[in-house]
This record gives sequence, C-alpha cells and structure tokens, in this order.
Amino acid sequence: MSQPTRASAPRVARGVSCCLVIAWFAMATGSASANELTLAEAARRAVEFAPQLEASRATIEAAAEDLRRAGRLPDPMLAIGFDSLPVSGADAFDFDADSMTQKTIGLRQALPARAKRAAQRRAAARNVELAQLDAEVERLDVARAAASAWVDVWSARREIEALGSLRTQAQLAARLTRARVAGGGSVLDALSAEAGVLEVDSEVAAAEGTAGEALAELRRWIGDEAVTIAASAPDFDRAPRPEGEALAILDRQPLLRSAGAKVASAVAAVDEARAERRPDWDFTASYGQRSGFDDMLMFEVGVSLPLFAGNRQAPGIAARTAEQRAARASEESLRLELTARIRAAYARWEALRRQVSIHEQVLKLARDRSAAALASYRAGGELNSWLDARRDESTAHRAHAQHLAGLGRAWVELAYLFGETTP
Repeated sequence: MSQPTRASAPRVARGVSCCLVIAWFAMATGSASANELTLAEAARRAVEFAPQLEASRATIEAAAEDLRRAGRLPDPMLAIGFDSLPVSGADAFDFDADSMTQKTIGLRQALPARAKRAAQRRAAARNVELAQLDAEVERLDVARAAASAWVDVWSARREIEALGSLRTQAQLAARLTRARVAGGGSVLDALSAEAGVLEVDSEVAAAEGTAGEALAELRRWIGDEAVTIAASAPDFDRAPRPEGEALAILDRQPLLRSAGAKVASAVAAVDEARAERRPDWDFTASYGQRSGFDDMLMFEVGVSLPLFAGNRQAPGIAARTAEQRAARASEESLRLELTARIRAAYARWEALRRQVSIHEQVLKLARDRSAAALASYRAGGELNSWLDARRDESTAHRAHAQHLAGLGRAWVELAYLFGETTP
C-alpha cells in the first residue's frame, strides 16, 4: 500500500495539469459567448489583419496611379538659344555685331499618335484589373489558411476532451487495483494500471502539442491574441455547393479570372505595339530677336516617319503577339488544372466524409468495449482486457480526430474555392 501512496503526488500533479488543459479547451464548449471565434470569423479576421495583403493594396494603388497618367501628352519643352553668333575675330561673342545674330526662346510639344495614347490607357486599365484580381486571390488564400488553422485547433480540442474521459477511467482502474492490493490482490495489476494512467498522460501531452501548434498557426493569421474557439463548427458533411455547380461556375474562380486578366493585358500590349506604327507629331513655336531688326516668330510642325517598320515595330508586335499566345495557353492549362483540382477536392471530401462516418461507429464500439471491460474488471475480471480495450479506444479517438481535421480542411478547400461563400 505504501508504494501507491508515494506515487500519488505525481499523479495529483499530472491530474491538475491535465484538468487545466481540458478546462482551457472547455471554455469553448460552454455557453455561447460574444468572444467565441467561429470558422467564418477567423477567416474574416485574417483578411483584415494579414500584413501581406498590404502589398496587394499597394500594387493596386500603384496600378491606379499609372492609369491616371497613361495616355497623357508628354511635358512641353522650353528651348532657349541663339543663332549666327560670331565666335572669332574682333566681334567674337558680340550679340550686336552681326545683324544675322538672333536670340530665340520657344516651346516644343510632342504629340504622340492618338492610337498610341488610347492603347496606353487600355493597357494601364488592364493592369489595374489584374492587380485587383491578384489581390482577391491573395485574400482567398489567407482566408483559406486561417479557416484550416481553425479546424486544426477545433479537432485537437475534441481529441483532448476525449482523452480526458479516458484518463478518468484510467484513474478509476488504478484506484480499484490499489484497493485490491490492500486486500491481497496482484501488485502487477496495480503497476499496470499506474502505467495505463501514464500512457493516457503521454497521449494528452501529444495532443496538447498538436493543439499548441495549431493555435500558433491560427494566431499567425488573426493576430497574437487570446482566442476562444467556438464549440460549433460548420456541417462538414454537407458540401458548400454541389460538384456540378462548382464546375459550371468555374470561370468565377479568382485564379482563372486572374489568368483571363493576364490575357486581356497581353491583348492590350499587342494593341500598344501595333500603335507604334502610327506617326507621332510635334509642334514648335519660337520667338526671335535680332539687333536692329524687328522681332520674329517661328512655327514648326514635325512628323515621325516609321519607314522601317520591318526592323523596328514589327519585331515588337511579333514579341507581344507571342506573349499573348503564351497567356492564352496558360489560361487554358490553368482551366484544366482547376477542373482536375475541383474534382479531386470533392473526391477527397467524399472519401473523408465516409471515413469519419465509419470511424464514428468504430469509436462507439471501442467505447462500449472499454466500458464493458472496465465493468468486468470491477466485478472481478482481468485487468489486461480493460487495458487492451482502453488502448484501442485511445487509438480510435486519435484516428477520429485526424479524420475530422482532414474532413474539415477538405470542406474548407471547397468552401473557399470561389471567394463568395460564407461558411
């Protein structure tokens, strides 16, 4: 009787530690609180908090500013000079010595072809659209990651709660063996029961570690703050939308829309390259003064002559056209990839849904077997039967938690395919 008594202090310490962990997670299972974090709320907070989304906002701002200046006329040029100024002899650098010497001041304005400026505006508008769609893809990735982290914390909490009930059973068995030892029972059974409690403690520690890692990942997305995970979760057994509907609205997928915007941007670049064949104009007006003569005004109009388009503009058009073909091919490749990914995601979700359903039945049988074995032991049966049943139940709990987490993550993948779903 003395050995079990000396071992009671560590057991009490382990029990207090386990109870504290379970109590921490049980906060989410109590009455509904305004501070409980649901899956949808975690995704929303992540989108509001994520620092990487600031880069997307800055990119959109930069593209919008480029659009404001696209197609504008170049700045005018101010020209100040002189003409026919002597530079040698007795009259060198004398502006009044020669009647041909003239001082001038003028303005020059370049006038790019209207087609070029229109093409620049279209290209800049496509860049704004592309930046906005890329930001939407980034927001969707952040929301999906936060929701998956929430699922991991939620499933880990359920595992710890289940292990807590197993620990209660293990402690009951240990008390029974100690009582039997006092009455002349087997010391080996008492040691085995104590080892059973330690095994559960080890499993709880592993589950704590998993929960801590999941919580750290969740805090990464929503900020380093204390959170209470809501006990309720979305119905993971029901897909957010049927597979056929998801495939029918594939064009609404942000990644594919972004690829379409890249095609549109490539088309605008081709138009801009073709506009380079249009001649540019410039206009110059200058005012001149000559000593002893009346002032003079000069107007000049110039036009570029794209006479060698085969060596200048044509290669640029060919390059942009090739980029357009590449963008279209990438869009089609992405369409096929997304179609396969959606089908695979639904197949994975369906398989996990069936596995969870099966493991719920396995878990129920394991619980019944463990309870029956413990009742048998209390009635004078063998301890090993209960130890084996308890280990099997523990294995079933861990497997069920893993499958629940997998099902939740698979559901999140489906829920955040298009960005408009509110779980």
